[in-house]
Amino acid sequence: MRSLLHSLLGLCCVFGAFGDLVEIKRIAEENVTLKCQHELGILGEQSLDIEWFSNISHSGQKVLISYSGGKVYDNDDRKGRYSFVSKFLAGDASIIIWSLEPSDAGFYTCKVKNAGKYYWNYIWLEVLVKPSEPQCWIDGDQLVGKNVTFHCMSSAGTKPLTYRWQRIRYEDKAVLSMPSTARLETQQSLLLQNLSKAENGSYQCEVANEAGKRTCVVHLRVQNAMNVGFLVSVICGSVGGVLLLCVTIWILLRKKELKKREEDEFLNEIREDAEAPKARLVKPGSSSSGSRSSRSGSSSTRSTTNSASRSQRTLSTQETSHGEPRHHCLDQI
Repeated sequence: MRSLLHSLLGLCCVFGAFGDLVEIKRIAEENVTLKCQHELGILGEQSLDIEWFSNISHSGQKVLISYSGGKVYDNDDRKGRYSFVSKFLAGDASIIIWSLEPSDAGFYTCKVKNAGKYYWNYIWLEVLVKPSEPQCWIDGDQLVGKNVTFHCMSSAGTKPLTYRWQRIRYEDKAVLSMPSTARLETQQSLLLQNLSKAENGSYQCEVANEAGKRTCVVHLRVQNAMNVGFLVSVICGSVGGVLLLCVTIWILLRKKELKKREEDEFLNEIREDAEAPKARLVKPGSSSSGSRSSRSGSSSTRSTTNSASRSQRTLSTQETSHGEPRHHCLDQI
């Protein structure tokens, strides 16, 4: 690509003045000024033409902004991202690109024409991208005597990316000495062997490139295996106790519900049995009831009559018994 640019510069020498190829590096999201100084404005403003175009590899040559016939023209696709910096009619045709994007990287040309004379300026723009926010994590059991591996990964950023691990004091980010058992497996992975509680703390991964750097932190908390087992047993026991309590409560509520249902069914049966005879007595009508009542009345009348007659016989018998001795005496006289 560079040889092609130099060939273009050689061709331009035939037709007019040209500036040196300028290489610029800027960071994405920043603004950049592309310089283009000329002296053709003194030949007259009406015939002055200024044109900026890019020759980005993936999009081909494209006009970005231009001045002709006393008017400024913007490219519709990128309108607002490019503007002339200052007094382009007086000899400064520089432009500014706002909020750089990675796609802005490439070759830019400034062409100034006036009264048959040309001036060319060439700029190679490189857009650098900072590393993306890295992700940090730990593989392995954080137990005394075990091994763990710290991992760090940044998914984007201008290559090359460099990784560095440090042990830090998290409160003030002060750098501490790395444990003697630590060693790099790869640039992105740090291995700690035969853990002890002395290795507890915070470990920082720093990812850097030419554009900047970013960091992430992991926290190591080494515990005794017995403590972990006890904690697990306590948790399991607590969970089991809660489950047992819930099952017991459910059984009691279920029994209570079944008992209430049986009582309701029993009461319903009693109520049905009690209502059935009443229905049979009322259903035949009043004739049966009346006959029964009349028979009851007649029987009671007969009973009363019989009782009266018996009373009379009893009285007469008593009188006879008292009168019999006197009659005997008279017979004897």
